[in-house]
Amino acid sequence: MLTKEMTVSQVLRLYPQTIQVFLELGMHCLGCPSSATESIEGAALTHGRNADELVAQLNQAIEP
Repeated sequence: MLTKEMTVSQVLRLYPQTIQVFLELGMHCLGCPSSATESIEGAALTHGRNADELVAQLNQAIEP
């Protein structure tokens, strides 16, 4: 289960299927340097998204 404290790059590395979720939400800077240290919560705030909703969508994407 993903949490909003995880970094963007950590999520992408562990669950590449989440890339589509980020892209659909207009979060296209997946390869930018800040993704290595920025939390999911921080990325959500930067992009004007609700962190809890983003985490829910990411968790849904990784469900079997």
